Amino acid sequence: MTTFSRGQRVIGAATHYVENQPAWRVDVDEYADNGPLAAAVRSFGGAGAEPQLHAVGSLVGSLEFQRDAERANVHTPTLHTHDRWGYRLDEIEYDPSYHRVIAAAVAHGAHTSAWADPGPAAHVARAATFMLFAQVEPGHACPISMTHAAVASIESSPWIAEEWVPRMLSREYDPRLLGGEEKRSALIGMAMTEKQGGSDVRAGTTVGVSMGGHAYQLTGHKWFCSAPMSDGFLVLAHTRRGTDDEGLSCLFVPRILPHGARNVFRLQRLKDKLGNRSNASAEVEFDGTVGFIVGEPGRGVRTIIEMVQRTRLDCVLGTAAGMRQSLAEALWHARGRKAFGASLVDQPAMTAVLADLALEAEAAMLTGLRLAQMFEAEASVHDLALRRLATPVSKYWVCKRGPQHAYEALECLGGNGYTEAFPLARRYREQPVMAIWEGAGNIIALDVLRALDRDPESADAFEAELATTAGASAVLDAHVSRTVAHLRGIRTADASDGQARARRLSEQLALAFQASLMVRHAPSTDAEAFIAARLGEDRGAQYGVLPSGTDASAIVARH
Repeated sequence: MTTFSRGQRVIGAATHYVENQPAWRVDVDEYADNGPLAAAVRSFGGAGAEPQLHAVGSLVGSLEFQRDAERANVHTPTLHTHDRWGYRLDEIEYDPSYHRVIAAAVAHGAHTSAWADPGPAAHVARAATFMLFAQVEPGHACPISMTHAAVASIESSPWIAEEWVPRMLSREYDPRLLGGEEKRSALIGMAMTEKQGGSDVRAGTTVGVSMGGHAYQLTGHKWFCSAPMSDGFLVLAHTRRGTDDEGLSCLFVPRILPHGARNVFRLQRLKDKLGNRSNASAEVEFDGTVGFIVGEPGRGVRTIIEMVQRTRLDCVLGTAAGMRQSLAEALWHARGRKAFGASLVDQPAMTAVLADLALEAEAAMLTGLRLAQMFEAEASVHDLALRRLATPVSKYWVCKRGPQHAYEALECLGGNGYTEAFPLARRYREQPVMAIWEGAGNIIALDVLRALDRDPESADAFEAELATTAGASAVLDAHVSRTVAHLRGIRTADASDGQARARRLSEQLALAFQASLMVRHAPSTDAEAFIAARLGEDRGAQYGVLPSGTDASAIVARH
């Protein structure tokens, strides 16, 4: 594990002096240091949140927080299935550093502030807060995101919402498994997929039998249970009432039942994951487990769809946060190190790579904030329609760009980037989860097709969104024209042909959306370079291959 210091150099008494190594990147205000984010927050109406965002930026940029972020990923969660006497515990022990990280995120409203204080730009402010925390420690963002998203599914079921929503809106954090009378706060997880089904949730075999009223008794398993020490979980099961099959339903499963006893929630083992190491993911079995119906019986997928839209939004935000960390570390290194007689940042090949990484990160961030704006309480009819299509389109593309972006930034650090002493090796292992969680590429691309089929007004809204920047760039106009033609053609294509073309359409839509956002919200230098590098005839297939004439130095200086 890294030993942090504030810029001191350890001097080898007899062998060498440590020179030409950048100082530790600690004790910075990550919000102030991220000029494009601050400008975007103001552009999307969130200027009133800036004092809070500066406070969060200073917190997550501190030596102490960064040390906790590393420690939480080195000292990973441990499962305790039984106590010393053989009684089932089904508890997970986290390092204290993880609790400090998530407590800070909850205290600053990274989870449910937009629900608790639904004023103008509340979701934009919450998105920026979420990104700042996820930039430095991404694992804790999983329960933070699910708690935010779960409100949308639970709030219309008063038999659950009356007790649980106030607890979800709390700014307190308590890691203990306690009932509502002893614990005023709550975090929410979810357990949807099963061994035989994966994303095909209707293939699940978990069964819920009515106990009367809203309660059901569950039998079955879940192959991935996210954040298993949460206070409650949204679960899918095929429910029955008497002899009647109700269909696939959504149920709320608390760890502690209303009378104070522990619910049956048998944690079988923890997943040994590529990344996301600070956050536990488990396999769980239900055997007489009590759950309470959420929404209408048999309408489970419809009940969770608003939650899924919001967790997919957070996948975009989390990927954008990771891109910012990757870029910030690469810039810091390049500005603090010399090679061949000049600073790395001033050497044209490196400048081009850094500028390209910056453009990608900026476009991803703008995409995330624009999506967040579509979820505001005062969202327009246009935005409500647009988010149905824009969310899966953005999730598909932005999250797929994350791993390659992390790798290219890691390479900027050379051998240092490949070691666990620096944060980018951890980030490189982290980024793929955003592309997999809440639907991998094919699932998301197919959801784009479902949006076009079931919500045709979403396609009209997308076209209208792109039309706002018509005439600003001939290259963008040509791409939009091709994309709209493809969009209209795929809506009339047969199913197999449409599925085969879904990924290509999703990519085209995402790039058009990002380029339009760059035109509206980024400096012209950045917007023109992004359009040329992603849509132009001489665009490169890898980072750092910018069109001739790009002012890479100006782009780097702004970031």
